[in-house]
Amino acid sequence: MNRREALALLAVIGAAPAARAFAAAGDLTSAAREAWLYGLPLIEMATTRARALRGDGTIGGALNAFRHARELADDKSRGVTSPNNDTLYSSAWMDLTRGPLTLTIPATGARYISVAGMSMYTDNDFILGTRTTGGSGGTYTIVGPGQAGSGPNVVRLSTPHGWLLARTLVDGPGDLPAVRKVQDALLLKGPATPPPPVYATRAAPAPDYFASVARLLAADPPPATDGVLFARIAPLGLTARGGFDASRLDAAAIAQVEAGVAEARAALQGLRPGAAVQGWTYPAARLGFYGQDYGFRAAVSLAGLAALTPAEAMYMNPVADRGRMFAGAGPYRLHFAADRMPAVNGFWSLTMYQATPDGQFFLVPNAIDRFSIGDRTPGLKKNADGSLDIWIARADPGGERSSNWLPAPAEGPFTLSFRAYLPKPDLMDGRYRVPAIQPG
Repeated sequence: MNRREALALLAVIGAAPAARAFAAAGDLTSAAREAWLYGLPLIEMATTRARALRGDGTIGGALNAFRHARELADDKSRGVTSPNNDTLYSSAWMDLTRGPLTLTIPATGARYISVAGMSMYTDNDFILGTRTTGGSGGTYTIVGPGQAGSGPNVVRLSTPHGWLLARTLVDGPGDLPAVRKVQDALLLKGPATPPPPVYATRAAPAPDYFASVARLLAADPPPATDGVLFARIAPLGLTARGGFDASRLDAAAIAQVEAGVAEARAALQGLRPGAAVQGWTYPAARLGFYGQDYGFRAAVSLAGLAALTPAEAMYMNPVADRGRMFAGAGPYRLHFAADRMPAVNGFWSLTMYQATPDGQFFLVPNAIDRFSIGDRTPGLKKNADGSLDIWIARADPGGERSSNWLPAPAEGPFTLSFRAYLPKPDLMDGRYRVPAIQPG
């Protein structure tokens, strides 16, 4: 830490009595708990980037260039947690350290597209496409911190590195060739850059984890508004500009740090992404741009990395048998009255997921290769009164219910995610609520 950083830190501590007492007490366990959660989005972004550059999963890309998923996500997709089954992904990892990038988005007309530019802290610094810039396409100049914006339609990323993730709507298997043409016209150009360093994953021992967080902080400095956080975690020695020296921690100190990390992991499992109302958890307004809600940011980075803001898409998770997880065989029923269909200007879907032991979610293999169901599902049948029933079960519910069946895994707990793209004001402000899932 240099003299300027030290003076700034002392000023923050002096201005915050709670932070001053915390630092004076040297509470390594508490500092490690908060620092681990704070660093998790950086670690998850770096891990996802490394996986993409290795070519793992179905999405990814070289630095400053798009790579396209040509098929909808399925049960083999492991590129990112909680993938959707509605759009084709196009992904590019950005390095702006050598200058701005030029992004070209083709005209898509009425077809939904979004191109989200995410900082390494997982904030959606900009979203281009149907909702914000329309369906006519355009050319945009992406600039990093401190860079001059001299090109057309300047948009700014708040960190020198980040993720550009495009979602293009697919209206059934027969629509894939048309969507691939859209992808081919989605272009990113910029200076060639070397590959990023290797960083630890969230499973790493605490000293390795925090050493990688320090390097990531140095590469992508945090906003000044996180100063109080760094005052609180001062006992750990992790600074806003990447300072961390594990060698100063003896065995007893390491034990305290590891205890704090264990507490952070446990706390992560209990964090809810929003308020539970009538059988569903609704996203907080700050989803996709988190401010100082570091716990929420961390939880989303683990269970829903690259979540869009609610104005673009709302993600609802069920209140089920065990938290958000269902344990029964079903059938369960989701019923929409004829005059209470989902309030969206775009489209909606219900997606089935299995959870991994570490809390991530992936699509479920099943006999009919149906991973989600929604307003564009072929063969979906409404009732005589215009209402709609969706049946969720491990086994085919049979008869007329089969056409509206969303398969659950043959065994083990499962969960669901209801996605509403371009939600109407009624859904965003709570006048419309998704009906609760009921036993069938």
